[in-house]
Amino acid sequence: MTISTPRKSVLALAAVALLAATAALVPAAGAQETPVPISADTFSLTILHNNDGESKLLPDEDAGLPGVARFVTQMKELQAAAAAGVVTLTSGDNFLASQELNVSLARDGALYDSIALSGLYDAMALGNHDFDLGPEVTARFIEGFDPAVTFLSANTDFSGEPVLQALVDSGVLAGSTVVETGGQQIGVIGAVTPQLRNISTPRNVVVSGVLAAVQAEVASLTEAGVNKIILVSHLQGVSEEVALVADLAGVDVVIAGGGDDLLRNEGDTCMPDDEPAGPYPMLVADSTGTDVPVITAPGGYRCIGALTVVFDGNGSIVSHSGRSVGVSFATTPDAAVQSSVIEPLAAAVAEIDADVIGTSEVDLDGRRASVRTGSSNQGNLHADALRATAANLAADFGTPMPDVAIQNGGGIRNDAVIPAGPITAGDTWDIAPFRNFVVVAEVSRDTLHVLLEQAVDRIPGAGGQFPQVSGFRFTYDPSAPARETDRAGDCSLAGDPGSRIRDVTLDDGTAIVRDGAVVPGDAVVLVTIDFLANGGDCYPLADIEFTKLGVSYQQALANYISEDLGGTITAADYPEGGDNRIVAVEAEPEPVTVTVQRGDSLWRLARIHLGSGDRWPEIFDLNRGRVQPDGRALRNPHLIQIGWVLELPAS
Repeated sequence: MTISTPRKSVLALAAVALLAATAALVPAAGAQETPVPISADTFSLTILHNNDGESKLLPDEDAGLPGVARFVTQMKELQAAAAAGVVTLTSGDNFLASQELNVSLARDGALYDSIALSGLYDAMALGNHDFDLGPEVTARFIEGFDPAVTFLSANTDFSGEPVLQALVDSGVLAGSTVVETGGQQIGVIGAVTPQLRNISTPRNVVVSGVLAAVQAEVASLTEAGVNKIILVSHLQGVSEEVALVADLAGVDVVIAGGGDDLLRNEGDTCMPDDEPAGPYPMLVADSTGTDVPVITAPGGYRCIGALTVVFDGNGSIVSHSGRSVGVSFATTPDAAVQSSVIEPLAAAVAEIDADVIGTSEVDLDGRRASVRTGSSNQGNLHADALRATAANLAADFGTPMPDVAIQNGGGIRNDAVIPAGPITAGDTWDIAPFRNFVVVAEVSRDTLHVLLEQAVDRIPGAGGQFPQVSGFRFTYDPSAPARETDRAGDCSLAGDPGSRIRDVTLDDGTAIVRDGAVVPGDAVVLVTIDFLANGGDCYPLADIEFTKLGVSYQQALANYISEDLGGTITAADYPEGGDNRIVAVEAEPEPVTVTVQRGDSLWRLARIHLGSGDRWPEIFDLNRGRVQPDGRALRNPHLIQIGWVLELPAS
């Protein structure tokens, strides 16, 4: 998950609403609380939550990010104002590769993210980005909390990673936990997306299906006498949680993560100018017909969800009320977080941002919607940087000169347009924050063809696997059948092999694919990043031995700008809108035809169908010599036969 542009697309919102409707979504009553009979057995619980903090620790007013210090202040105020029963939870993606995180990683001790959030939560779920830098960094993040907090993920087996299994053994990492508040026990279960292995770097962590794992934890908690259960899950979008709830039983509230989805009622202060995906909470019927509140919040420490539910003596929800609270820039930052996190972190980032490595004559487009759906000049720049790095190091590593390079759009993280002008080291960290390293290997033409089919399979949707390329051009037909891949499993072919890729041509003119068919020939030397070489994003490369060149993809980009390009990114080399390295070809429209009737002439047909009789030569030229059903052909523009079928110009 990443922070999206402030206003969600109508299409995305409609998709969430449609899926929710199919799962028996019932509009919530906004902040209106359903009347509840007064009973000594009722228990009121306030659930405070957020998700997808993603290391957005520093305030940035232009980006609408209030910063974690203000978030902590406001969360503590809400905790203090809550009734006797209160629980504070987050549903994952607690940190993300970025300038801020890289500063944390370079220092000794706890990560700044861990320091800022310590003492705030009762339990925390893990999201896909929490595994991006490998199990050691995941463990370092968890171990940095003081006091310790329980992290939750029911559908993961950590036994293959000793540093994480040690946390399981100590009870810090679990499938579920019980929080005691207001004299009651609240069960909390965590879950992460089954796609984890294909979109992150969990290494030997094994991920299983969500439904069975959650139901097993429900059964265990229920057997222990817990009758109030919350699921904090990170399934990549609230629509996934909505679909899950329809099959669940025994879960009272679901907190979703990974989608940056805005749920809001009239009068709520969270992003009031943006279009919400639904009310807060959404109500979805579970497998028993019981309405389950589903809640989530936009990420980046911008908002806090506050849901109050009232349980009867049997642990059933009898009423609810909720609101989505915006974290205000007017809030006084938490003093401890400000001094221990914000001030030293801001100073370190400022130093990186002051290091100018070049200039650009042109705006560089790294927006998520651009690099995940088409050719972008910033994407081209990055792919060229990978290829140049492999070429520069070929002699040192004894590797062949590279033919092509591919950078996945999901690895380009700045989600912004960098304006023409100075380019800093900080810009390259914003673009390429992950610990991805440049690798090179020979791949067969068939493998490259399958890779590209995989890479465009989510079009017209924006998928992180979409390629930014160097050394070749390709065309594809977005209307053709997409390759069907088991992305939640082992990436195997799950249906249609795909037929979208039409032509692939190297810069020297060598045809790799022509008219959808692979042209036999020599293997291609491919440069990419190790995440993809290891099978990430379901690229079919995991069985190929790559040579690691010891250069990160961030350093490759910085070196390319400052050294290979001499410090200048020209508009000629990297024009706005890209340079047509990737072209989506539209299918030829079905021809429009007309059957000749008695009294027709080419002039009359042109007047009726083209708006002017003077356009009759266009019809004649289009149909001249074409054999008709009676075996004759149009030769004379003044002689057409009844029953002939004539094609009309597309315009």
